[in-house]
Amino acid sequence: MERPLPRLFVLWQHGGITGGLSSMRMLHTMLRVGDLEKSIRFYTEVLGMQLLRRKDYPSGRFTLAFVGYGDERDNTVLELTHNWDTQEYALGDGYGHIALGLDDIHAACTAIAEKGGRIVREPGPMKHGNTVIAFVEDPDGYKVELIQLSSRSDAA
Repeated sequence: MERPLPRLFVLWQHGGITGGLSSMRMLHTMLRVGDLEKSIRFYTEVLGMQLLRRKDYPSGRFTLAFVGYGDERDNTVLELTHNWDTQEYALGDGYGHIALGLDDIHAACTAIAEKGGRIVREPGPMKHGNTVIAFVEDPDGYKVELIQLSSRSDAA
C-alpha cells in the first residue's frame, strides 16, 4: 500500500508555499544547553561567533540565544535553547555534530585550545579520505567538526 505524501510536501508540489522548494534555505540548528552563559562564551569567545539575539520566555521558563558568523537574513545560525529547570542533557546516540569550514585548521585548533576549548580530535585526514578535519567539544559535550576547506572533497 502506497503511503500518502506528508502535507507539507503536498503543499510544495501544488504551490501552496510561496516559491516552492527553490526559495527554501536552512535557517538554524538548535541545541539544548545546560548553562547558557557558558555556552554563549564558548561559541563567541572560543569559536568566534557573534551573539545575534537573545530572548527570555518567562511563561515557558526558557531562553533562546542565537549565535553565528553573520546576520540571520543571510547565514545559517545556531540556536541555543536553555530550559531554566534543566541543568544537563543526555546527548543520546542520534546526534552527530555541527561542522565549520575554515582556511587554516592548525592555527584554528591552536587558538581554540589557547582560549580553553577542548580539542577531542587533532587535525588530520579523515578515515578513508583526504579531507583534513578536527573535532572540538562544547561545554555540553556537543561535537563541532572543523574542516580544512582547501582539502575538502566535494564528492563526500
